[in-house]
Amino acid sequence: MKVLMDSGIDLGKRIVTAVIVFLIGRIIIGLLNKLFRKILIRRNVELSIRTFLGSMVNILLTVLLIISVVGALGVETTSFAALLASAGVAIGMALSGNLQNFAGGLMVLLFKPYKVGDVIEAQSVNGTVKEIQIFHTILTTFDNKVIYVPNGALSSGVITNYSNQATRRVDWVFGIEYGEDYERVKSVIERLAARDERILTDPLPFIALHALADSSVNVTLRAWVKSEDYWGVYFDMNQKVYETFNSEGISFPFPQLTVHQN
Repeated sequence: MKVLMDSGIDLGKRIVTAVIVFLIGRIIIGLLNKLFRKILIRRNVELSIRTFLGSMVNILLTVLLIISVVGALGVETTSFAALLASAGVAIGMALSGNLQNFAGGLMVLLFKPYKVGDVIEAQSVNGTVKEIQIFHTILTTFDNKVIYVPNGALSSGVITNYSNQATRRVDWVFGIEYGEDYERVKSVIERLAARDERILTDPLPFIALHALADSSVNVTLRAWVKSEDYWGVYFDMNQKVYETFNSEGISFPFPQLTVHQN
């Protein structure tokens, strides 16, 4: 009975010690993460690299904490390491996807197809890059959803970066009724484009008759703007064209079907 009680007391001490090591370790990890981020900021390290390195350092410190807690429980760390080594093949197979994602993250940082703050489209999702972590890139969508995209898929897939260039071209197609004066319509669109100071004059806006569709004559407008002005100009021009066409008697078409009866 005494041996059992002694063993229970010893086990209780080890558990308490392990809990204390864990709690203190979490506090130390938090402080070290903050210190590491401050060092990177002081050295003007790019934000994309900061988030990646911060994620990697946090994982390494957490692994060290787990080993320390196991040691505090009385398990020989050398035995624990040997156990991990013996299970290395199984762990490697289980983490093969994450290893690919880690390599993909390194490729992203090396070739920089995007960086934190860029608006991208990839893997059928689009949004603003919030963080580049060790295994995933975190995107925030325009409706404020958070999406975790594996770095491996991003490094080997097609990425559209909407923020890489200073300017973008905005394209519109406006449908008018057959019989409308095209030169008059073109003049109205030119006037509206010239009034918007966000539309660049070099190159000049391009207006042309786009197509003779089934129920409409389609007129296209192509204009260059600063990348950050893209959506504002796009939506504002739609509204201006709708209001101006209505006020000046330029008719929008409706789908029509002509039936010939013999």
